[in-house]
Amino acid sequence: MTTFPGLDYVQTNNHQQRSLQNQELNLTVDDYSLLTDLYQLTMAACYTGEGIEQQPASFELSVRRLPEGFGYLIAMGLAQALEYLAKFRFSLSQIAALQGTGIFTQANDRFWSLLAQGQFTGDVWAVPEGTAVFANQPLLRVEAPLWQAQLVETYLLNTINYQTLIATKAARLRDVAGEQATLLEFGTRRAFSPQASLWAARAALAGGLDSTSNVLAALQLGYLPSGTMAHALVMALSAIEGSEDQAFSAFHRHFPGAPLLIDTYDTIAAAQRLADKVNSGEMKLTGVRLDSGDLVTLSKQVRSLLPNVPIFASGDLDEWEIARLKAAEADIDGYGLGTRLVTGSPVNGVYKLVEIDGIPVMKQSSGKMTYPGRKQIFRSFTGSTVKADRLGLVSESPLEEQPLLQLVMKGGKQVQPVENLIAIRQRTAASVASLPQETRRLDNPVTVTVEISEGLRELTEETKKQTAKDAFAKRLSATRCANEEKDAK
Repeated sequence: MTTFPGLDYVQTNNHQQRSLQNQELNLTVDDYSLLTDLYQLTMAACYTGEGIEQQPASFELSVRRLPEGFGYLIAMGLAQALEYLAKFRFSLSQIAALQGTGIFTQANDRFWSLLAQGQFTGDVWAVPEGTAVFANQPLLRVEAPLWQAQLVETYLLNTINYQTLIATKAARLRDVAGEQATLLEFGTRRAFSPQASLWAARAALAGGLDSTSNVLAALQLGYLPSGTMAHALVMALSAIEGSEDQAFSAFHRHFPGAPLLIDTYDTIAAAQRLADKVNSGEMKLTGVRLDSGDLVTLSKQVRSLLPNVPIFASGDLDEWEIARLKAAEADIDGYGLGTRLVTGSPVNGVYKLVEIDGIPVMKQSSGKMTYPGRKQIFRSFTGSTVKADRLGLVSESPLEEQPLLQLVMKGGKQVQPVENLIAIRQRTAASVASLPQETRRLDNPVTVTVEISEGLRELTEETKKQTAKDAFAKRLSATRCANEEKDAK
């Protein structure tokens, strides 16, 4: 058996399964190229075998339908997508690993040369991060040689789908809670992976939250991490030092004035004792956190005892729960958002071929139809409010409209400077504020009208007719061949 550097072999069900030795499954930049679905590689190998791998192709990333209860999405994840494309490479050890699978034994030798020498050389058009978008609109378009545009699909969907979900939920949370509320991202322990926790923190901050408890994400993004304490500290110090009050005092000796978690035992009793110390000048307190119980009743009672101390609430909160708390006049100044922020209804983005070698193409599957050709989103306003979007072809001109897709990468090189989160956060806030109220509401939101341009309608019909014509020609050719073979016999 041929061996390759960095591989081990496991015999399972009479098949040789080979894997790169990294049982920890940690991800580095060098792994980007292999973080893909197998069929991306097999399709690229097929393209190469057929001699069409360098044909110019255009793929667009869009969402067929919004998650239930959503009236809009906030586009996010572009920065990580562009970083991925700029660093896209295959190492010799990765190529050896692919060869060692035995899956590619019929692949053309040019396929391996392509991987060894290749990098992303295409163009990318995208809506800026923080922009509100709707169903069937391209958030991003990749224009590149076919093999490149195909191989990058999985990673682009991974980062844009997830960050768009988090940014949208964060924007909705900010919209419901209001500008004065403090919103903290606490979702690291519930995110789907360590990598996802970093992306969730970034998207949450860009979507409108104030801070994150994720220390690595905060420091990498230039923020101060935030947090209070867990029940474990209160229970441990209470047991060893004698009381909950001593636990609070011990924590304040090391972190003076820090917010305290007060619902480990008796929330109101703890608030009363803290109020006595605050009123006597014995203690300074910057906040208390409630993590359980009837938050409406408890927040009002705590406020009566600690009128000048900010009250934070946490515990499986989301935009609907915050709306309920506000409607019930809960006295809460800030919220910690975790599980329901970083999980929930997925954004089901798709990445579809729309043009190959200048030929418009479309998917015609029932319920999954796509529009052909390279497209642009044209947005119109009534004053500062979004009136409608028009989905048209890139060859069309705006009609007193704002084109949303911008050129962000040319020939594999970024053409715009990397935006900081403050700018993206401001764009998110402005985008949400520009939407009609019926689009922003939580109950039965009405999405903005997306009109299909006349040019795109005509191209769609022409493409359908051409597809039907080609299919008929192929059937006719097959029938003739069959008849000729029959006559020959």
